Formats: sequence, structure tokens, C-alpha cells
Amino acid sequence: MEKENHLFVRDLKTHHLVMIAFGGAMGTGLFVGTGQSIFTAGPLGTLIAYCVASVIVYSVMLSLGELSSYFPHTGSFGDYAHRFISPSVGYLIFWLYWLNWVVTVGVEFIAVGFLMQKWLPSVPIWVWVVCFATIIFSFNVYRVKVFAESEFFLSLIKVIAVSVFLLIGFGMIIYHLYLGGFEQTFANFYFQTPDYQGFFPKGFQAVFMTILAVNFAFTGTEVIGVAVGETKDPAKAMPLAINATLWRLIIFFVGSVFIIATFLPMDNASITKSPFVGVLEIFKVPFAGDIMNFILIIALLSTANSGLYAAARMIWGLAEKKTLPQFFAHLNHKGIPLNALILSMLVSLIALLSYFFAPESVINNLIAVSGFSMMLVWVSVSIAQYRFRKWYLAQGNQLKDLPYKTPLTPGIQILGIVGCVISMVGAYFDIEQRAAIYGTIIFSIVCFIAYFVSQYFMRDTKSI
Repeated sequence: MEKENHLFVRDLKTHHLVMIAFGGAMGTGLFVGTGQSIFTAGPLGTLIAYCVASVIVYSVMLSLGELSSYFPHTGSFGDYAHRFISPSVGYLIFWLYWLNWVVTVGVEFIAVGFLMQKWLPSVPIWVWVVCFATIIFSFNVYRVKVFAESEFFLSLIKVIAVSVFLLIGFGMIIYHLYLGGFEQTFANFYFQTPDYQGFFPKGFQAVFMTILAVNFAFTGTEVIGVAVGETKDPAKAMPLAINATLWRLIIFFVGSVFIIATFLPMDNASITKSPFVGVLEIFKVPFAGDIMNFILIIALLSTANSGLYAAARMIWGLAEKKTLPQFFAHLNHKGIPLNALILSMLVSLIALLSYFFAPESVINNLIAVSGFSMMLVWVSVSIAQYRFRKWYLAQGNQLKDLPYKTPLTPGIQILGIVGCVISMVGAYFDIEQRAAIYGTIIFSIVCFIAYFVSQYFMRDTKSI
């Protein structure tokens, strides 16, 4: 087994990896989807869901750290599944991760269109999609360093924005505690109506129903597993990036959701308006809504930037495994898989078409597709790391020689797998998510059929 992939230009550095992880994760799921989660599960239910999701993503990222620091391959998850589970599963994981990101990129563009309506409501959403898609494509098409630098600055704006939101939010919590006390400050968490008294107005099962959507909010953290294949000194960069990213992300996510849940009434939560904007309007901060709206647009474009980058590398990975035409494995003189990039961009734009057919439910359905496919990818990472560890020790190697060692194996892997399965099962009980889940399952079955059919014909071709 080769340890490195030398086909790409290694222009990325550790600080790029850290910001790519932020850029991929902090997008629609947090900035827009949180409102729908609160509406579905209630304030406390959403907070619990985010805590559960934090544990899941933490366990998966620990497993990914060991794999990607030893095998820094641009194909990442698909390559690891191919090596340590089976070639057919690797084929599926490549496609699922690609599906996750082309769907997510489409969602980000639609969300940007929604946010732009605040200022220019007469301009159609599709106009903004075309404009911003062109910008994101240009970041990815020149050279990987241009992508990395653009992602660094876009993500930096996002990190500063969330940091300011946390400072303002916790400052307001302290202020309200001083004025009204504990019960009045956190009144949103407890419901008293003629029909119900308690913390979960739609039942505790709603927490499980929303975990998949919440996991979607963390999707993108794992993009560093793809980017590490184009990073200088990946054995050192990957452990540093993981350690610098995980706790910060969890603090940012859970802290932001706590503030939103505290101040934004459940009935006012909306999928078409960012809860961040809603909270700042409640605070009556001058021009804060417009400022935050601009920052959210930057944040969503950052996620789309990371997503398009990752999707193109998945198509390249499939071609590298000779399961797609070699046309898609071609790298131009700048080290960019241009043909794979163009295909991914075009498919992402199909998400815009779905908006016109189902404008009220499109984002929820796309989030469900993305979230469900991502959970399958995360499960594969946990399984691949466990089987890698067994293979590594069977070669006579010692754990102390690993660049990064996942702690508590196999407990961490079991935790990641169980958490992902719980989120998928919980999502099934949400009727609105079932169609998307069925669609993802059908997509997976088609992938398996396509793989075995392609292998059959390849076998016949070799025998001629």
C-alpha cells in the first residue's frame, strides 16, 4: 500500500487545514438550519441534539486523524473504505461523499439567495446563485493555494462573526439574569400551556428526529481529510489541525445554539430567516441585522467553497480507482482536476431547479439527503480506522510509531457508529425526512449495482 499521493501540488499548510475545517462546517446547518431544528425539537431538545452530535463528530474525527496522517490521500474516505473495507464499499463512499457535497453546495447557494432577499427582494434567487457560483468556481479553478487562501479569509470572517455573536449573546444573558433572574431569562426552555407543561412540547422523540439535521451542521469538519492530500508535511499538519479545530467548533456551535435557544421563541424559528439575525434583532443592536446578514452570506460561500473542492476530489478519486473514465482523473498543469470540478459544479446547480418545484420544503429535503449520506460516510471512517489498526499491527508495527493515534480504540469507533445509526433511525420517524432517506438508500443500491456491473465488463474486457 502506497503511503502518499504525489499527483497533487502540496501547497496547503496547517493554518489552511484549520480554516478549511471551520469553513466546511460552519454553514447552512448552523446559520440557517438551526431555526428549523428549534421549531422541531424545541430549545432544550435542539441543545441536546447539538451536544450528541458533538460527541459523534469528535469520535469520527479522532478516527480520521489516524487514517489521514498515515495515508494522506486526496481520495480520503473513499480510499480508506476501498483499502480497509472493500472496493465496492469504497466506490459507494466516494459517491456518497460527492452526493453530500454537491447537494450541500446547492443548499448554500439557495440559502445565500434567501439572505440576499433582505436587501434586494425583487431580484430572483437564481440570479444570486449564478453570480456566487461563478465566484466560488473561480476560487477553485486556478490553483489549490488560491482556494486555500480564499477559504482562510472567508472562514476568518466567519470565526470573528461567531465570536462577536457569542460575546454579545452571553453578555445579554448576564444582563437579563441581573434584571429578571434565572426563570425569566430562560423562559423559552419551559412551556406552560393548557395542553402541555414541560421542556419538550413535541415530545422527546423530536430530539432524535432532529439529530440528523444537526449532524448536517457539523458536516464539513472532515474536509481536512481530503485536503491533507495536498498539504505539506501531512503527518505533522493533520494532528495539529484536528487538535486546533474540534473543541473550538464544539464551543462555537453549542454556545451559539444556547444563545439562540435562550432568546428566540420556538414559534418564531424559521428555515428562511437566519436565527442569528432574529436574535440580534431581538437585542435591538443598530444595523446588526444587516451586518450579520452580510457575514452569513460570506459564511455560506465559505462552505460552498470547501464543498466544491471536496466534491471534485471525490470524482477524481473514482477515476483514479478506474471506476470512472480517465477523463475525470486528468489534472491540468496547475494540479487541478478540472473536469471533475466542472461536473461537480454543474450537478450542484441542479439544486436550484428543485427550489422552483418545492420552494417550501427544498432545503429540509436537501439537508436530509446530505445528512443521511454523510452519516454513512462517517460510519465507514470508524470501520476503516478499526480495520486499519488491525492491519497495521499485523505488519509488525508499533502504535507508538503512528503519526497520530486514536485513543480508546475500539470504544471511540463503536461510539461513532452507534451515534450515526441513532441519528439515521431517529430521522426516519420524521415523515418530512423519509423521502430523502429513501432517495439516499436507492442511490446507494444503484451505486452497488453500477460497481458490480462495471467490474463484470472490466473482467470481460481483460479476458479478450
